[in-house]
Amino acid sequence: MREPSIAGQAGAVQSVVDWLIDGARTVRQPQEVLAELCQRLIGCGLPLYRVAVFVRTLHPNVMGRRFLWRQGEGVQVSEAPYAMLDTDTYRASPIPVVFATERPIRRRLADPDCPDDYQIIAELRAERVTDYLVQPLPFTNGEVHAVSWTTQRAGGFTDGDIAALEAIRLPFARLAEIYALRRIATTLLSTYVGSSTGERILQGRIRRGDLERIHAVILLSDLRGFTGLSDRLPGEQVIGLLNSYFDGLVPAIEAEGGEVLKFTGDGLLAIFPVADAPAAACRAALAAVGAGRAALAECNAQRREGNEPELRFGMALHQGEVLYGNVGSATRLDFTAIGPAVNLTARLETLARDLGRDLVVSATFAAHSPEAVASLGTFQLRGFRDPVEVFAPPGD
Repeated sequence: MREPSIAGQAGAVQSVVDWLIDGARTVRQPQEVLAELCQRLIGCGLPLYRVAVFVRTLHPNVMGRRFLWRQGEGVQVSEAPYAMLDTDTYRASPIPVVFATERPIRRRLADPDCPDDYQIIAELRAERVTDYLVQPLPFTNGEVHAVSWTTQRAGGFTDGDIAALEAIRLPFARLAEIYALRRIATTLLSTYVGSSTGERILQGRIRRGDLERIHAVILLSDLRGFTGLSDRLPGEQVIGLLNSYFDGLVPAIEAEGGEVLKFTGDGLLAIFPVADAPAAACRAALAAVGAGRAALAECNAQRREGNEPELRFGMALHQGEVLYGNVGSATRLDFTAIGPAVNLTARLETLARDLGRDLVVSATFAAHSPEAVASLGTFQLRGFRDPVEVFAPPGD
């Protein structure tokens, strides 16, 4: 009586395999793929209770992601930092073993002789789990990821259940790899060129000279005294100093809707798109500067306690039209903002240094924030024919 049941289940599971091979096109997000996969397998007779997919990723802060499905609860997505690798929890898990050996691990919890050799076994027993299977998900680049399956059915998984899970394992791995690669591409682009720019690149804006005119608030910032610091400090300390500086500014800029386009040695270039609300963009830029100042002040307090040199900076803000897009050689491109407005902002940033001020802004910017700034007078800027009026927050 058992063989017909296994054969019937195998036939039903083949439809799930075909769905995976076809790209699971009934859903669009990885968590939706897992949810529907589990429901389809339940429809094939598999008594699933809790399923987890573990995918390592390429991210500066995140080691990997876990997709956890529970019957009746949907899918929860969580991220693990690299610090997780050094925890007892991770070392006591079967997941790194599967990563390293590329072999499945099964624990039949209903068996009285089942060992408690992994920390999760006690947790699963408390949830009345009777069987636990971890399978490797091999990617085509040689990486190994993992999926775990559990059931609460008395007696655990049958031979037919295990055969079904093995049948979908490799097609599922291929689909998981596709989603992982998409996420890595998006993460890397966001990390190195910014989220908005990354989206444009993924949408196909990759041709040299492919530019668009946008109105934006331009922010340029520079670390004061960096040449002298880099000359007398060890290289590792210089890098740490720069990282501390950018840690203070970048989150503040991004929190206000700005995007950092590039780091220029000890400085950065960021924009706040104006759309139809120039005054709002100017307020956002000023709020970012204020938050950045506060973060750097806190950082400097810690640096003073450690007898480390403090971070001094200068910034300039201007609002105008920029050319936003691809510039470079035929084989090496940079997605950036250029134009006279960027040039003016650069000259204003230099003027801030010469005046010993943390921040100066242009007349165009000041027109949208008259209550926040006061005139410093007119100045002749290199490369510009006429003197320009310059403003700064009172008391800056």
